[in-house]
Amino acid sequence: MPSERQRLLPVTILAGGVCGLAAVVFHICCGWLQALLINRATSAPGHSWIWWTILTPALGGLIAGLGLQYWVPAAAGSGIPQVKVAYARRSGIISLKETIGKFVLCTVQLGAGASLGLEGPTVQICTGVSSFLARAARLSPENSKRLSSVGMAAGIAAAFNAPIAAVTFTLEELIGSLDQTMLTGVIVAAALAAVVENKVLGHNPVFRVPHNYELANSSSLIWYALLGLLAAVLSVAFTDSLLWLRAWFRRLDSVPRWVQPAIGGAATGGLAVVAIGFFHLNGIAGNPYDTLTMALTGATSLTVGAMVTLCLLKLAATVMSYSSGGAGGIFAPALFMGGMLGGAVGYLDVAVFHHSADSIGAFAVVGMGAAFAGIVRAPMTSVLIIFEMTSGYGLILPLMIANMSAFALARHWRHTPIYEALLEQDGIDLTPKL
Repeated sequence: MPSERQRLLPVTILAGGVCGLAAVVFHICCGWLQALLINRATSAPGHSWIWWTILTPALGGLIAGLGLQYWVPAAAGSGIPQVKVAYARRSGIISLKETIGKFVLCTVQLGAGASLGLEGPTVQICTGVSSFLARAARLSPENSKRLSSVGMAAGIAAAFNAPIAAVTFTLEELIGSLDQTMLTGVIVAAALAAVVENKVLGHNPVFRVPHNYELANSSSLIWYALLGLLAAVLSVAFTDSLLWLRAWFRRLDSVPRWVQPAIGGAATGGLAVVAIGFFHLNGIAGNPYDTLTMALTGATSLTVGAMVTLCLLKLAATVMSYSSGGAGGIFAPALFMGGMLGGAVGYLDVAVFHHSADSIGAFAVVGMGAAFAGIVRAPMTSVLIIFEMTSGYGLILPLMIANMSAFALARHWRHTPIYEALLEQDGIDLTPKL
């Protein structure tokens, strides 16, 4: 029999490939259900689309609430905090029941139109797959823990088609140190997961930007600095409101816990009705990336008023969907809010300095990274993930200015990052004991 050290590399390679497949299947299922449920609801004939748009996310939230209450409570939330707890306290072990439950319940709730993302759940699902393989290979607790980092990296790489950002995110958010063996596995798994995702879904960036944006005018740096400040304010507002409303729902004893996600779903549907009714755009319920791509390309149908309103509606919808007890992540909503905020600031650049209208799309790209940095608090990842998602590298300086400003100001105003704050609200402290 090969030794455990000899088994570790083949298991790591296998985990990267299988995690990539699991992520692809999860994304396809979510897309299929979104087309079947929320997309059909928003395009229903006459005025019936209003009621279907409200009822569909509510029904999805109700099904998810029942599953979380009576089947797999550990599947609630975004997935990142759950992986951090498993890594710190259980040698990276995530049960197969938790993995399957996360897959099923998130597919249902996201397909029904919850204002949440599939990237965080992808991380938990992939970590569960790598944990299952570690148990099957009878790895020690230390190496099982290492393989959980492999699952996280594979999940991020497959979710965003961004293997480099997956490595940095795993280092920033999970590992926190440069363990050579662990880092090697993370790199291998991220690369393999991205290869599998590309082979199945095609080699395409998440967002199709018409051309590579660049810093054409140095005077625009004033507005990029302002964007960093506004992204920090947005990040703090999002985090504070999410934590406050989550605590309020937990004190709401008059409504059963399994009903609460339906309330969040109905509220999300109502906010989506506002967006569609006024601007003929969604992005609030269901997949937000189509509307976000319009901002990144500088589409004229997205006015500055529409961008500001969609940003605020998305904040409210995501807070309701997540705080009411839903299963889904905050990565996609953070990118959407940042893109809309950035596009709105881009309009200022065009109006004041009379720069090219391309500034709107460029500011939207930078806004995505700035909001991600302020909310998730992963500054290196926030820069790299925008490069990989858009296949553009011409905005390095604006990205660094806006992202670092948003990160530093958000950390100054609220020292505890959102994932740690969510765990603290659950009574879990992962701070290393001296």
